[in-house]
Amino acid sequence: MKKKKWLGIALSAALVLGSLAACSGSKETSKSDGGKTQKITYWAPFSGADGPRMKNIVENYNKSQSKYNVDFQIIPQNDYYKTVDLAFSGQKNSPDVLIMHTDQLKNYADKNLLKDLGDTIAKTGVKEGDYSETAWKAGDINGKHYSIPLDIHPLILYYNKDLFKAAGLDPEKAPANREEFLSYAQKLTVPSKKQYGFVVPTLWPNQFIFPTILFQNGGGLMKDGKPNYNSPEAVEALTFYQDLIQKYKVSPANVQQDGEVTLFLQGKNAMHLNGPWMMEQWDKAGINYGVAAVPQLGTKQQAVYANGHNFVIPASVTDTKKLDGITDFLKFVAKNTMEWAKSGQAPASKAIYENSEEFKKMKQQPIVASEFEYSKFAPVIANWGQLSEPLWSEINLALLGKKDPQKALDDANKKAEQLLNK
Repeated sequence: MKKKKWLGIALSAALVLGSLAACSGSKETSKSDGGKTQKITYWAPFSGADGPRMKNIVENYNKSQSKYNVDFQIIPQNDYYKTVDLAFSGQKNSPDVLIMHTDQLKNYADKNLLKDLGDTIAKTGVKEGDYSETAWKAGDINGKHYSIPLDIHPLILYYNKDLFKAAGLDPEKAPANREEFLSYAQKLTVPSKKQYGFVVPTLWPNQFIFPTILFQNGGGLMKDGKPNYNSPEAVEALTFYQDLIQKYKVSPANVQQDGEVTLFLQGKNAMHLNGPWMMEQWDKAGINYGVAAVPQLGTKQQAVYANGHNFVIPASVTDTKKLDGITDFLKFVAKNTMEWAKSGQAPASKAIYENSEEFKKMKQQPIVASEFEYSKFAPVIANWGQLSEPLWSEINLALLGKKDPQKALDDANKKAEQLLNK
């Protein structure tokens, strides 16, 4: 993603806020019968295929009762947090409830911009036991609870069943560990056809892939509040990852952004690691693909890196009628997110992923939910996005063959420490 200059960002976000202000209207909405409903403004960054799914959920909620009206407003992902920042800084049209990614929660909680939901939500019947423990605990920060989870989206494995068959592999059996993964990748690599077992991306989604291997090695991204990018576990993870290109040659070198996706769509990339959001793209392309939990590519344990979507309420929302409306909406969402699951995601509500027979019959979504128990999130530290930038940049250089893993991770750690000490 190209970086924009600050002025362009501010103007873009201001324009978005202006357009939202134009359509947001008053706090109450007149009903045709002359009565009033409490309006709830809801922001989300679902500007892709998931947007219409959430829109359907909101419309179904609004039709289900007449006391509250949720005004759902989509802000493009690229502008989302810039727009949220402007709203929190005093813009009049700030939302009453909004979606926030798990790795962003601490940034806003530390600035006292989010409402502690411990008292506000618990009294209304929304409770911890209704959700994945992993997803719920991600909202616990400094002894307070700030979020209601919508989903967890971990890394998953996609693979081309037709290529598996051609290589003499069982199309219903994905690799489960490093040994099997390498064996499969080598059998699936056919240089004469420019076909590869696993195409290593040099950019996104390494923000999910590298931490997954690191966590599987028993390592972590931070230690005692400091960057731990060059630990032995991290060096081993990046060495293995680089070896897929240089040693095992199951991947082409110098893959450009989304090159691995293009090759998967073309039937030239047999196995692909990405997020649940890719499902609808594969379906539309008509690929005969399988889905599996991420193999244990590390050396010690099963783990997978994930992020999540969560509902949060700005601290500035104090109106009791509005809060009652928000919690009523969130209770509805917890029981009615099968529509969300259709986008490929696995809702964090147990009413769906544990108890819905319709959900259990889906191709991908139950596999995503099966990874909830061992999903790992970004470190709970402010400004993780900025602090992790050197890591992704140095991993890119290593995968391009410009640095060895130890040097790349040493440099990443040094740069991150400098940022932390500013």
